Amino acid sequence: MGTAVTTARLEARISADLHAMLKRAAELQGRTMTDFVVAAVQSAAQQAIEQAEVIRLFIEDQQAFAQALINPPKPSPA
Repeated sequence: MGTAVTTARLEARISADLHAMLKRAAELQGRTMTDFVVAAVQSAAQQAIEQAEVIRLFIEDQQAFAQALINPPKPSPA
């Protein structure tokens, strides 16, 4: 048997101009406005998360490099 998918509702107040733009964009892609907005929001959220992870990892790499300069590892016998 399949698992039940839970959903949540998201509401936002937007200008009439933005509403018209979203409606037109959705129509051009042959999608409902809901599908268009959900896909756009999901893409934007994923991009924001990925950018934050890259920045976090970049800072961790800088810290590891600085630590290696301050406390260099002991040379290997080779």
